[in-house]
Amino acid sequence: MRCPFCQASDTRVIDSRLAGEGDQIRRRRECLGCGARFNTFEHAVLQLPRIVKGDNRREEFNEEKLRRGMQRALEKRPVSVEQLDDTVDRIIRELHAFGEREIPSRLLGEWVMAALRELDEVAFVRFASVYRSFEDVEEFRTEIERLENEPSPELRRRQIRLISEPGDGVGDGAGDEAGNDQEST
Repeated sequence: MRCPFCQASDTRVIDSRLAGEGDQIRRRRECLGCGARFNTFEHAVLQLPRIVKGDNRREEFNEEKLRRGMQRALEKRPVSVEQLDDTVDRIIRELHAFGEREIPSRLLGEWVMAALRELDEVAFVRFASVYRSFEDVEEFRTEIERLENEPSPELRRRQIRLISEPGDGVGDGAGDEAGNDQEST
């Protein structure tokens, strides 16, 4: 690491510690040329997938665009900035875990709607009305009826899933006895 004071290329690490919420390393360094000390921070750089729009255009993921869209839906709703930040962070973690270089915008939109539904159902309907391009009051009514008839996000989290969804590990032999090829003794 180059010294920011004298530009010498020889520095040594004196101390390393976790920083932030454990996702960074703070390094205390000393320049071997001028003796100055300074801090550096190291964090993982993960590539987010590109977003594939409905017309097949591709664009870089834009966290600020995601946040703005969610903020508009949450305007004047009882949801804290911390809750919004946590939700945006969770969606970004889902994007990292997605494991592909590209993701359809439709899928990302569904993730956002699911997250908004957990935060605030009014915000969910607001976002869905724009995202799904509701044309009339009947479409609002249909969505609200669906909300009323489906279990709440809290109840869904507490329920045991009996039917698997692709890639969720339920019913695909991951950890169940039917998929276990080892003999018991």
